[in-house]
Amino acid sequence: MKTRITELFGIEHPIIQGGMQWVGRAELVSAVSNAGGLGILTGLTQPTPEDLSKEIARTKGMTDKPFAVNLTILPTLRPVPYQEYADVIAESGVKIVETAGRSPEPYMPTFKAAGIKVIHKCTSVRHSVKAEAVGCDAVSVDGFECAGHPGEDDIPGLILLPCTADKISVPFVASGGFGDARGLVAALALGADGINMGSRFMCTKEAPIHDNVKQAMVNADERNTQLTNRTLRNTSRVFKNAIADKVIEIEREKGADLKIEDLAEYLSGQRGKVVFEDGNVDHGIWSAGMIVGLINDVPSCADLVSRIVAEAEDIIGKRLANLTGTAA
Repeated sequence: MKTRITELFGIEHPIIQGGMQWVGRAELVSAVSNAGGLGILTGLTQPTPEDLSKEIARTKGMTDKPFAVNLTILPTLRPVPYQEYADVIAESGVKIVETAGRSPEPYMPTFKAAGIKVIHKCTSVRHSVKAEAVGCDAVSVDGFECAGHPGEDDIPGLILLPCTADKISVPFVASGGFGDARGLVAALALGADGINMGSRFMCTKEAPIHDNVKQAMVNADERNTQLTNRTLRNTSRVFKNAIADKVIEIEREKGADLKIEDLAEYLSGQRGKVVFEDGNVDHGIWSAGMIVGLINDVPSCADLVSRIVAEAEDIIGKRLANLTGTAA
């Protein structure tokens, strides 16, 4: 299955693993890349640029296939040396970077000088157009269904993807609500060149998170996510648990008087890290997409990718071909 994304990144299948905080480590990244997809290390999971350099080297020791590094650029309470992280990536020999959050424009000279291809995560058509304008080689388009930050426009993938296809010329992947062959075929039909899967790859054997988290996602249905931080216009889709319920309660109580400080105790990323390490699924906030309603098992990355590709080819070559009378 060749698309502009497989050709751009030199991968076998048009399936990309989302760059997830605390999850995108060498074990998962190498497994996805070895399966023919594109694994993505999460840069800021590593506490320092030096640690990221070591994790890149560790990943290279586990796969000889292409993989990427995610660099999420956001305002933080404690300053993050983004340029130092960018320099480490450029010096590492990695040839693909996924950027997210703010515009990657300040770091594009660093990446381009190193021959790095940049794919930027966007939640709107206008942001995709801007990413292309600043020199990104591809974009990843997050619909309202996605885990983490879906933006503030609330546009689902069914509309967002073809709208994006009409406005940009660079390749793009569909993100948010994808986890099986039906999603891949739909994304291709809507104009995308592949899919990005985060939550689905969390529920794999190689994902470095506690089995309790994986089982909670397997047991969940499509209603088991919540939107938090809407009052602050910093919307985040997370798994529905006790802490998420508490955040929603505080948002309702405070209303227009809400301040980020009112939620800081509950939104701490360290709480989410403990969830993944210890398996207490109610200890903190953790991102999950609506795709949890379609996650029913915990396969290896190799089995998951091969299953999706085989079933997608079957849908295209048989079911859809039968509808048009063109089946072999």
